[in-house]
Amino acid sequence: MKWDRAPKSGDPDEDLLGSIAAGDVPAMRMMITRQLPRIVAVATRMLGDAAEAEDVAQETFLRVWRNAGGWRQGNARFSTWVHRVATNLCYDRLRRRKDVLAEHPPDIEYEGPAPDAGLMSEDDPSKRVERAMQMIAPRQREAIILVYYQALSNAEAAEVMDVSVDALESLLARGRRSLQVLLLKEQGDG
Repeated sequence: MKWDRAPKSGDPDEDLLGSIAAGDVPAMRMMITRQLPRIVAVATRMLGDAAEAEDVAQETFLRVWRNAGGWRQGNARFSTWVHRVATNLCYDRLRRRKDVLAEHPPDIEYEGPAPDAGLMSEDDPSKRVERAMQMIAPRQREAIILVYYQALSNAEAAEVMDVSVDALESLLARGRRSLQVLLLKEQGDG
């Protein structure tokens, strides 16, 4: 297949995008196969909800299908652009959550145990980290997800977030400190 050869620009998705722009459905399937796991992973970690993450991934790939012809090599690698689309969609959902909460505040806050409290092991370190990740600032969470979970370099993550590498490193440092404080506090409460 022509998608297996190295493109002139060095972006492994360039030829595939050209085919997608021409309406090639198998090319789109291949792009989804390449990118879907990372997009779902970043959305799940940002939103803390697998179903919402799947919705974000679906919308991300609809945008790829619609806009493949408008993407231009040189501005950013395709993988950087697609991560930016997914994280922007996540931020839109997070903003809507805040809007809904602000419009309909609960009358009385329930202070008892969560309905699923018996189903989750409180001692599971991955669950503790997931809960703490949802409690830190969204930009710090995004930086941590891109660098530590998505294995992007600092330069690539900075490009996705549209910040300088120094700003990204600051977000990472603040995010790690926030996580440490939350995890130590939870450990002390347990």
